Amino acid sequence: MALSPAALDSEAAPEPGGSGSPGRGADGEPEPSPRLGERPAPGHRLKEVVGASLASLCLGPLAGPPRLGTLVDCLVLNYRLRLGLGWSRERGAAGPLRCCGCGRFLAEPVTVPCGHTYCRRCLRRQLRARCRRCRDRLLPAGDASAAPLRTSVVLSQLAEKWFPSESERARTATRLEELLAQGRFREALGAASQALRADSSDLMLRVYRAESYVGLQEHQTAIEDLNVVLSKMPNWPEVYFHKGKVLQDSGFVGDALQLFLQCLALDEDFLPARQEVERTLCDVLSPEKLGESLKESVWTSPHIRSKPSLLGSEVIDSYCSSQLCPEQALGGAGELEPVGGSLSRAQSAHALNSTRDLAKEDGLKRVSSEPLLSGQEKGALLKRKLSFSEQDTVLCEDGRNKHKKQGESTKRDRTLDFGAVPRDLIDVADFECSLCMRLFFEPVTTPCGHTFCKGCLERCLDHAPHCPLCKESLKEYLASRKYSITELLEELIMKYLSEELHERKRIHAEETAEHSNLTKNVPMFVCTMAYPTVPCPLHVFEPRYRLMIRRSMETGTKQFGMCISDPQHGFAGYGCMLQIRNVHFLPDGRSVVDTVGGKRFRVLQRGMKDGYCTADIEYLEDVKVADEEELKKLRELHNLVYNQACSWFQNLRNKFRTQILQHFGPMPDREENIQAMPNGPAWCWWLLSVLPVDPRYQLSVLSMMSLKERLIKIQHILTYFSRDQSK
Repeated sequence: MALSPAALDSEAAPEPGGSGSPGRGADGEPEPSPRLGERPAPGHRLKEVVGASLASLCLGPLAGPPRLGTLVDCLVLNYRLRLGLGWSRERGAAGPLRCCGCGRFLAEPVTVPCGHTYCRRCLRRQLRARCRRCRDRLLPAGDASAAPLRTSVVLSQLAEKWFPSESERARTATRLEELLAQGRFREALGAASQALRADSSDLMLRVYRAESYVGLQEHQTAIEDLNVVLSKMPNWPEVYFHKGKVLQDSGFVGDALQLFLQCLALDEDFLPARQEVERTLCDVLSPEKLGESLKESVWTSPHIRSKPSLLGSEVIDSYCSSQLCPEQALGGAGELEPVGGSLSRAQSAHALNSTRDLAKEDGLKRVSSEPLLSGQEKGALLKRKLSFSEQDTVLCEDGRNKHKKQGESTKRDRTLDFGAVPRDLIDVADFECSLCMRLFFEPVTTPCGHTFCKGCLERCLDHAPHCPLCKESLKEYLASRKYSITELLEELIMKYLSEELHERKRIHAEETAEHSNLTKNVPMFVCTMAYPTVPCPLHVFEPRYRLMIRRSMETGTKQFGMCISDPQHGFAGYGCMLQIRNVHFLPDGRSVVDTVGGKRFRVLQRGMKDGYCTADIEYLEDVKVADEEELKKLRELHNLVYNQACSWFQNLRNKFRTQILQHFGPMPDREENIQAMPNGPAWCWWLLSVLPVDPRYQLSVLSMMSLKERLIKIQHILTYFSRDQSK
């Protein structure tokens, strides 16, 4: 359907700098685009976007491609709507092992920090800055500080076992890429042609052969190879980019720009295409070019013809005034004359197989300047337009269209689907963790390419920041603590080993429930005295306590017991539960844990688990006084001791008083209902924690279940220290 200017205003145009447009970050890379199924919020007209971009670029020397992010996003958005591409990101090969980036067979699988897996080719060529699935930033290949990502061992072994022929294809492609990287184009051409004679269905070989032709300056032949690829896979963004680069190098900048836009319409995160569009628009909107006459056609201007990489300011002007789609606004691109290059106008027309008249049934209103698509590409476009009809359009080798019956398989379908996995090749041993020798549970892949259960890896990193298998340093990996689940591996386990996974989850749930019990086998931190309501910051560095703290967090209890050491029994018979309020992890694996005291307990039975102490416990509460006369005397004693405590604290030296306030905070206020809390008034525990008393004496007070006895003990201590203050 044709899009009117009103439709563009209300539906397609993101507001500059608003939430509907990705924009650019401080580093010049694109900010996250809308996620799947989300459309940008209605915003201003495209004219205002272009106007804002012009104003921005006129500000001064900071003008450059990064300032054009909103304009490029707006162009791409409208290009998508113009071509009827919809909003789905799903494309590429079907099958159990596929790359998140190009959608093809997962050759040399590499799992990035977010947990998604790409073929090494996509990462090596830096085709995108963000993950196609979750929009997290991918590790920049040129960052020397970042650890190099290795091939995933488990996934690589599965690819070799399940699909040996596809793996062999991938090795051939790797050899070709090495030749191209070394500039040995003639050898790469010979190797690609020989491989194509053996397997003509491998489209990646044609892409490499086209790159070889480009390196040998044979642009005409390169275009022909790329057109063949697009006839079979019309939704492959990288091929549109390569085709655009060939035309750009030959001087057909307008045609190249449209191909770059089409590439971004299929994959808005395709970084090289975005950079080319921004570079071209930056040249158009540069302050030097804005002073030129808007009435003079830049496609025929002698000044501009000497710089074929420029678009005319008149194009943007007409684009703003007419509120047309990107292809309409860039209509002059079809009339661009090349300056130099190996293609003449006739050769370009032949190479592109271009035509201005598409079938009227495609449902789109055509204008004088359409994207220069080949016959095959137009057939593919028509197929997308008719996707809602009962019949599917199929492309012939010569680019003509025909209809297939429902259920009929095509060569393209067979090429993309690299097969289901035979059941006899699925072995649970291929999915076992090398540490616990059980089925992977929450599999995590390290930068060195090895995969472990998340819990198993964390326990190993508690002891040393090295890979348990290859001993490679994982210090940076440990510092980030981003243990993302390897999504593809988890999907394969769910699909092929569902029964085994169900049993594995059951065992894990039982183990978690065991760690969640707060009366049986409660974890014990043997260190210092802790008191109810009193903060107790901890520095955790021992591997056993790292595990204990992590389990407390994972189970959701966020609690553990604290006891002082005992020479005979290992730890004292009384203690206090600590509630974790916050955990700050340090880069080397240590942590600073902010806790506060909770319930008191008595130890019933001691035990040991995974290196740390455990205990069966019962909780303690103060015995309440019911008699009114006894309660009145208790209140009088409480007030007397409270005033004595305040006097002692105020008479401390300023140095000591300041240190206490910094570490424990101010003394709690006196409570009206002294029996409201099961552990009695909070100020008693605060005072007991700051008094310089032997821990064994403090332990005796902690174990008391009578508030009266506790107040008398505190009174004796205060009387003793008050005499020292008076001397």
